[in-house]
Amino acid sequence: MLGAGAHNASRSPSNAQRLKQFILEESRAAGFDLVAITRPDAIPLAEERLRQYLALGRHASMEWMQQTKERRANPEVLWPEVRSIIVLAMNYGPDSDPLDILAQKDKAAISVYAQNRDYHDIIKGKLKGVASRFASRAAGENLKVFVDTAPVMEKPLAEAAGLGWQGKHTNLVSRSHGSWLFLGTIFTTAELPADERESDHCGSCHACLDICPTSAFPAPYQLDARRCISYLTIEHKGPIALEFRKAMGNRIYGCDDCLAVCPWNKFAGTAREAKLQARDDLRSPSLASLLTLDDATFRTLFTGSPVKRIGRDRFIRNVLIACGNSGEPALVAAIETHLADPSPLVRGAAVWALGELMGRDDFAALKLRHIAQESDADVLTEWRIAVKNQQ
Repeated sequence: MLGAGAHNASRSPSNAQRLKQFILEESRAAGFDLVAITRPDAIPLAEERLRQYLALGRHASMEWMQQTKERRANPEVLWPEVRSIIVLAMNYGPDSDPLDILAQKDKAAISVYAQNRDYHDIIKGKLKGVASRFASRAAGENLKVFVDTAPVMEKPLAEAAGLGWQGKHTNLVSRSHGSWLFLGTIFTTAELPADERESDHCGSCHACLDICPTSAFPAPYQLDARRCISYLTIEHKGPIALEFRKAMGNRIYGCDDCLAVCPWNKFAGTAREAKLQARDDLRSPSLASLLTLDDATFRTLFTGSPVKRIGRDRFIRNVLIACGNSGEPALVAAIETHLADPSPLVRGAAVWALGELMGRDDFAALKLRHIAQESDADVLTEWRIAVKNQQ
């Protein structure tokens, strides 16, 4: 929390307006593309919508959403003293079409937002700087900074503040910056003039719904995380269900499809912050190179990257599924080494990938060489299913 003391300076209308202008100027100077203000009671429908989402189980294994539902749905439960919420957005639009790599089956597709430093670190550092300067100007007021990891519903708040609207893909869409936006919030006890809510401009467009590889949208404005490739490749800890593996293609971390096809992106431009530019080595790494990563080299490659948090085993699971979808027999030898991996999650994914790339006789011989050393029930199931699928 920043700031302390008796509330005073921001209470007069004229001073509140000056404070708002100050926060707008400081935010833009810090690199934020959009900034607006809303009230903590501006999302009255959020609680019921969150309740329905959780009741349907669409949050999958993300139990923290259930555990924090009261605070998540109501900012005043999270912090009773909050009077204004400053919502800030930074454009991270790519400089090329992120869907082009999907046709390069021997390459790995990493979501645009994860191709450089962890945005939590970038945004939070900038937010703290803005909040610190605001606290020095708003004498007697307190502030709290939140970026994604706290139980804050940034997208409904951003819509209420007028930054954009939640599109049919459930992500925030801006008329000036499309769907490529990082969000952060500053909660404050200061009474600041609120901005007007943005209205929905999706119209009859449903491109984001049509392109989803796994049909993760049961209806417009609704997302079932259990079917979402971003959830499956990042949050899901176990083997990925067979029904989704083919649809994953070469997406090994996240999925940009629904964001990339949004027609409002034509106004977005590309990220103007150098820190948000993609690393060349993460734009289109080869599957073959990623197969060689052990825990140490994985950590080194993804130092400072959001990819690092899923761990090497889940990451290699995703790479192996991409290998199975590659149609590249040249990868078989490298994949086979993972049949002896210490992680059952990796071994199981390797079995599936080899079943997709090898002929029936060669795969049967491979099974004979390895099955006697396998004791994990999930991996044994993978062998049985793969053999059955080849018959």
